[in-house]
Amino acid sequence: MTTDLTAGVPLAGLSDGSTLAGKAGDDEVVLVRTGGRFFAVGAHCTHYRGALADGLVVGETIRCPLHHACFSLETGEALRAPALDPVSCWRVEESGGKVFVREKAQPRGALAAPLALTPSSVIIVGGGAAGLAAADMLRREGYANAVTIVSADEDAPVDRPNLSKDYLAGEAQDDWIPLWPPELYKERNVDLLLGARVSAIDPVARTITLGSGAPRDFGALLIATGADPVRLPVPGQNDGRILYLRTFRDSRSIVERTKGASRVVVVGASFIGLEVSAALRTRGIGVDVVAPEHVPLERIMGPEIGQFVRSLHEAHGVVFHLGETVASVEGRTVTLSGGATIDADFVVMGVGVRPSTELAERAGLTLDRGIVVDEFLETSARGIFAAGDVARWPDPHTGDRIRVEHWVVAQRQGQVAARNMLGRRERFDAVPFFWSQHYDVTIRYVGHAEKWDGVKVSGSIDDRDASVTFVRDGRRLAVATISRDLESLDAEVAMERETKN
Repeated sequence: MTTDLTAGVPLAGLSDGSTLAGKAGDDEVVLVRTGGRFFAVGAHCTHYRGALADGLVVGETIRCPLHHACFSLETGEALRAPALDPVSCWRVEESGGKVFVREKAQPRGALAAPLALTPSSVIIVGGGAAGLAAADMLRREGYANAVTIVSADEDAPVDRPNLSKDYLAGEAQDDWIPLWPPELYKERNVDLLLGARVSAIDPVARTITLGSGAPRDFGALLIATGADPVRLPVPGQNDGRILYLRTFRDSRSIVERTKGASRVVVVGASFIGLEVSAALRTRGIGVDVVAPEHVPLERIMGPEIGQFVRSLHEAHGVVFHLGETVASVEGRTVTLSGGATIDADFVVMGVGVRPSTELAERAGLTLDRGIVVDEFLETSARGIFAAGDVARWPDPHTGDRIRVEHWVVAQRQGQVAARNMLGRRERFDAVPFFWSQHYDVTIRYVGHAEKWDGVKVSGSIDDRDASVTFVRDGRRLAVATISRDLESLDAEVAMERETKN
C-alpha cells in the first residue's frame, strides 16, 4: 500500500538519513530526513527515472542509485550529471509528532553567485556530452551572452550510452535519444551549428575558423571534440560491410542493417563491443566476437569480472574467438588470423577510440595523449578549456594525470569548465563513474584503476551479487559492483572524502 504523505508520518519512524517513498495527491514523492530537517522531492531521477528512495542521502542532497546523479533537497536542482533537469519540491510541515507533505513548491533554482567573469561570448567545439552540459550550465549560472555549439555531427547532442544499449536493441525510440528537445536551443538562446567543423583556433587572437570561412571571435572556448573510433585497415572487398558505432547516425545504420540479418561479427571485446553484442542478441541475431585478448575486459576490470561477462554472453549464445584478429573480409566471408572463417551479414568494429586532438595540436596547445588541462580544466592557453574524452587532467584520487572515456565524467567536466569560464575557480575532483549494461546485468564502476596490485571480492560475482575493489599500495582506487547500487554510492562518497582529507 502506498503511503499517503499528506496524511502525516510519525517522526519516530524516520531516522536521520532515511527516505520514505509515498504520494502527495497524484504525485510520487520521497520524504527525506537529514540533519534534523525534512524534505520532500519528486520520487524519480530526471535522467532515467531511478528511484531516489533507493539512493543515498549525503548532507542536504540525494544521489540516484542508477547513474549517480545528485539533487539538492532544498531546491530540487540537479547538482551533478547525468541528470540536467531538477526534481520538484514540496513544502513539509511538522505538527503533533508527525511530518506532513503539503503543497508543491514553485520551481526555483539555486541563487547563482554574481559572475566573476563575463566572457563576451562562449564557443563550444563539440556536440557531445561535455559540450551540451557546458551550454546548459552556462545558462543555469546566469550567463546571458552568446553561446555557440559547433558540432561535426549531423544530429543534435544525443544520449550516447543509449546508442549501444537500449536503442540498438530496439527498446528505445528515436525521440528518446536527443538530450534537449529542438525548441530548447531557441528557448535558452544556444546557437547550434550542425555538420560544421572548426578548421583552426587562434589562442592569441581568440578566434576560431569554421571551414574556410571568416574567423569568429570568442571570449572563452571549450574544446570538447571527444574521441574518434580506431579504424583498422582490413584487407578484402568488404562492400561497405564494416560498420562503426560512435554517432546517432552510426547506430541507425547498424539498426537498418539488422533487417534481414542473421549473423554479425563484432570485432573487439571492449564495453562497446560487448554492449553491441548484447543488443544484437536481443534482436535475435547471431553474434561472433573476435578479439586479441584472452579474457574480455581483463585490462579494465580484471579476470574475475571478465570471465563472468564472457560466461554471461555465452549463455545468451554469443560465440567468442579470443586471441584472434580479423585478417580479411571478402563479401560475407570473415577470415580470422588463425585461418577460420565466419559467414556474416556485416561486421561491427569496436576496437577502441583515440582522442580527437588535431585541432588543439594545430593551435599549439600542450598535449600528452590528450589535451593537458589543470585542475580547473583550463588548457595551456588562457581562456581555452577542454573537457570530456579529449582532456587529460590531474586526478586527486590517484595522484596521476588521467584521461577517461566515460559519459558521466564528460558531462561533469563540461559543467565544471562552464563555471570556471565564469570565474568560479572550481577544481574538478569528481570521482569517475560509469556503467555498462549486458542483458539484465548492469555493472557500476566508481574510481579509476589503470594498474592495481590487489583485488578484493565481496559476495559472489557468479550469483550477480558482488563488489570488486581494486587496490594499489594498500589504497582503494576503484570499486565495481553488481546488484549493489547503494554500495556503489557509498564507495563514491568515501573516495570523495578521502581526497578532501
